[in-house]
Amino acid sequence: MLKQITVTVNGEQHTLEVEPRLLLVHMIRELLNLTGTHIGCDTSSCGACTILLDGKSVKSCTVLAVQANGKSITTIEGVAKDGQLSPLQEGFKENHGLHCGFCTPGMILRATELLANNPNPTEEEIRWGIAGNLCRCTGYNNIVKAIQYAGAKIRGEELPSTEPEFV
Repeated sequence: MLKQITVTVNGEQHTLEVEPRLLLVHMIRELLNLTGTHIGCDTSSCGACTILLDGKSVKSCTVLAVQANGKSITTIEGVAKDGQLSPLQEGFKENHGLHCGFCTPGMILRATELLANNPNPTEEEIRWGIAGNLCRCTGYNNIVKAIQYAGAKIRGEELPSTEPEFV
């Protein structure tokens, strides 16, 4: 039996009828056609499906769509504002924080919550903060630099060097 839910995704309200067992990641990708949220492992290990649910980062492969009823969802498609990259998106671009890009949407959304809670994290806090999101190709150094860059930009400080580290 289908259940009716209403969710706000990237600022736009949607009323949908969903199977009670439908995972949020599938609702986002298949019903809303927002394919920036990736499906990686289906076991909640990789974080490729990370989104913000009422401002908190969650792995959308572990949440049923019906559990999101009445909530606000932010996907990678909702991060840029008025055609301008967010500080994190800019940081990833400027600091070569991505290679294949598969983990990038989830990593950016996880880091969004991290910086919202701690706008000036240490390198160790950043590494712990993104520990639930796996990147298989960067070695994380440039991801950490991208998050530091975004934090500095948000705080209005001088931006750190964008010289990439290649491992």
